[in-house]
Amino acid sequence: MTEIITQDVNLRARDGFALSAQSICPASPRAAVLISSGTGFPKELYTRLAAYGAERGYASLIYDYRGIAGSAPQTMRGFQADIMDWARLDFAAALDAAAALAPGKPLVTLGHSVGGHLLGFADNALTPQAHAFITVGTGYHGAHEPGWRPKARMFWWLYGPLMLALHGRIPAGGLWSGTALPRDVFLQWRQWAQRPGYFSEFFDALGEHSFDRVSAPIRSWSFSDDQLCSQRAADDLLRIYSAAPKAHLRIDPASVGAERIDHHGAFSRAASGFWPLPFDWFDEVLFQSAATEFSITG
Repeated sequence: MTEIITQDVNLRARDGFALSAQSICPASPRAAVLISSGTGFPKELYTRLAAYGAERGYASLIYDYRGIAGSAPQTMRGFQADIMDWARLDFAAALDAAAALAPGKPLVTLGHSVGGHLLGFADNALTPQAHAFITVGTGYHGAHEPGWRPKARMFWWLYGPLMLALHGRIPAGGLWSGTALPRDVFLQWRQWAQRPGYFSEFFDALGEHSFDRVSAPIRSWSFSDDQLCSQRAADDLLRIYSAAPKAHLRIDPASVGAERIDHHGAFSRAASGFWPLPFDWFDEVLFQSAATEFSITG
């Protein structure tokens, strides 16, 4: 068995904000992977996948964005944080920290849902060698499967505003299955979700980005029972990364031995049959292609 070392990480965002993070690493890593959460999901959801990656030789870093789970303040009322803070301040710092877990070794990212959006806004977005996306699509309400669209409209225009009025945040529970969300995260997410191009339609206001310069390969996986991240939503998101070679695989849960996966079930033990897929692909990109190149030129 590979020796796995799990440690809490003292992670500071680019502005000094303290983020809750954990490294799960083999004693002698051959690569590093930053695992970035979906909106409102705590880092603990990804512990099993990170441990599996460590068994495969990948030093894994998991973390909570500001305002989420272990990185949330004692009170969320008045707390200011939006998705751009997650991208430019939190994700960027976490990417540097992941690279430091395996100095001189390849670096890759694995993003769940919004975790695949943040990359293009980070100032170090061109550093990793490959990106795996898990149920990463735009949040445009018209790209959801038809059965999900009424729920989305209810969340954006009735439930969400009511929760903000009562609590100053989107609390856990009720129509929201994640951890509590900061007010500005909800409002920015809702703004983007009304437009077919999602955040790409706001690039002029959002400022500098690298979506047209990220050239490392992207492999995206989504699941046939996920009404939120539909085929269209995943494909639309990939098109925003215009310079990257990319592919989207939409698979049936039964093909990896799971009864149900939906939007966030890929990280549960019941879906462990899926876990080899991103790491097999990382191995192919990072190591098999290098070995082929050596055999041709050596």
